[in-house]
Amino acid sequence: MANNMRRPIDSLFGRLALLVVCVLLVSHFAWYLLVRFERNQSQTRYAVEEAVFLVDAVRDHVRREPDQPLPSRVRLVDPASADVPPDSTNLPAPLDRFLDDVRDRLPTSTQVRVGVPSKPPALWVRAASDASWIVVPVQPLRPPRPLDRMVLWLGIIFSAGVMAALFAAWQLQQPLRSLAQAVARFGRGQPVPPLRERGPRELRQLTHGFNQMVQEVARTENDRAVMLAGVAHDLKTPLARLRLRAEMMEEAKMRDGVVRDVDSMTHIVEQFLVFAHDGADRSEPVEVDSQCERVVRSYRAVSGGAPTVQTELRAGPGFRLPAATLDRILSNLLDNAHAYGAPPVVVATARTQQGFTLTVSDHGNGIAAQDLINASRPFVRLDPARGGNGHSGLGLAIVERLVRRVGGEWQIGNNDEPNGGRGLRVQMTFPLEAVSRPAAASESVW
Repeated sequence: MANNMRRPIDSLFGRLALLVVCVLLVSHFAWYLLVRFERNQSQTRYAVEEAVFLVDAVRDHVRREPDQPLPSRVRLVDPASADVPPDSTNLPAPLDRFLDDVRDRLPTSTQVRVGVPSKPPALWVRAASDASWIVVPVQPLRPPRPLDRMVLWLGIIFSAGVMAALFAAWQLQQPLRSLAQAVARFGRGQPVPPLRERGPRELRQLTHGFNQMVQEVARTENDRAVMLAGVAHDLKTPLARLRLRAEMMEEAKMRDGVVRDVDSMTHIVEQFLVFAHDGADRSEPVEVDSQCERVVRSYRAVSGGAPTVQTELRAGPGFRLPAATLDRILSNLLDNAHAYGAPPVVVATARTQQGFTLTVSDHGNGIAAQDLINASRPFVRLDPARGGNGHSGLGLAIVERLVRRVGGEWQIGNNDEPNGGRGLRVQMTFPLEAVSRPAAASESVW
């Protein structure tokens, strides 16, 4: 999560936002250049049309009503007058293009010149049939300004477009983000409520398929749990009667052997019930350090033959987990260390930058590297080294399920030490957000 916050561009929304901003920026910049160029062209065309129209109007006026005065700033000049401007070839490029456009609109061999630059701009035109120069005013050709009001409006439109596009991108990625979070919860074994089907058609189909998958998996898990719990529950009464009858046997050696076998079967049945239990842990969160100390102290008192159990509790009061879940985790791991490990057994907690860790390790022979991947699978017993009476292969599977249910992760491996020490090491990691919120309800929502 922290890595995603440091790299926002790695998220779907970040990439959509970058794409939208780049597309809008390029399109608005191209539109601005196009409009700016077209405005200059329109200004030149308008000035040419206006000048040609005035020249034609003056010719028509002189031909029809030669005695009537001409409008202001329009005049006729004798070709021999000293006011006639010279035919200059050293003109600015825009003005030179303007004169070429005017010549294209007038009859061939028409002379077109520009008045003195210091005076108001005027166009001097004389065709072969004209007796005098026709002088008409022209619209000044203003060079484009570097910044104008269009830039302001363009910035406003661009900002509004970016905000609207970012909102649309956020709306588009929200269903996908919810789906990704639901997939992560489902992968950790936590309950996943049905997701609302929204967004584009493909995303709705994906969400619908995920909801169906979660529903089918939940139904299958529930059927298996009910069957397993039913079988285990039905075995408890016959086992109780069998133990009672065994204790009534007169021969001590046979009685002790039968009682031992019945206790082993009872322990297996209890593990079945714990594994099949999928209800909510509604116990209050407790401080892990203090609870670990109490559980270890009780374990030493009850299990007289238990190996030495040591504690290294450094997590602090901020590390809190549901009491029942923590008791089950510790009891299963301590029983596992007592059955297969060797002293000392170490229960350790620590605070890390990402959250908290809870570690239980022993100093036995550990597990072969090729068997580690199967160690937490239900009903798997790693014979012969890790076999034994009264064990069904559910202890580590129960621990993994409980850890994932409260939002944690676990890692199992051999505790190889520089001094040659060895043993099984189970490390459970709980992120800060998992221990800061109350334990999530675990009932099925389907």
